[in-house]
Amino acid sequence: METFFRYNWMVREQWYVWCEDVPLEELLRPRTGGVGNILQTLFHIIDVEWSWLQLLQGKPDDAENFANYQNLEAVRRHDRKLRPDVEAFVTAWESRMEKRAYIDHRSAGKASTDSWGEVMRHVIVHEIHHMGQLSVWARELGKQPVSANVIGKGLIIPD
Repeated sequence: METFFRYNWMVREQWYVWCEDVPLEELLRPRTGGVGNILQTLFHIIDVEWSWLQLLQGKPDDAENFANYQNLEAVRRHDRKLRPDVEAFVTAWESRMEKRAYIDHRSAGKASTDSWGEVMRHVIVHEIHHMGQLSVWARELGKQPVSANVIGKGLIIPD
């Protein structure tokens, strides 16, 4: 589990570097798909990751407003602020947490029950999905996207 969170964090950092060479107006330009634009998609990834892990721990997941994060450095600062909480939870993950129940109370009194393991994998896949959208947008801008390859990132050191 931790390996794929680390993968996502590594690739996210690479996207931040990629964004440094893109004019702000392009980072904020409305795009087809995703949640609006490149910066808002990065913000959304951070927000969803943090929110889900807060919910698993029974903590409030007070959402921030993207309107307050309208440049790359603001989004990066937001990530740096939330990452320690996320990383602490991820590194403390134990296999016994896998099947712990998370009850999602929805509107109209409905509820669904999922395992913590499902939620964790959803968070991982959610980011990877949006990284694919960023890759399409990068190509639309005529730029090479960040590599999605897990191999070669040094995430697991062989014996």
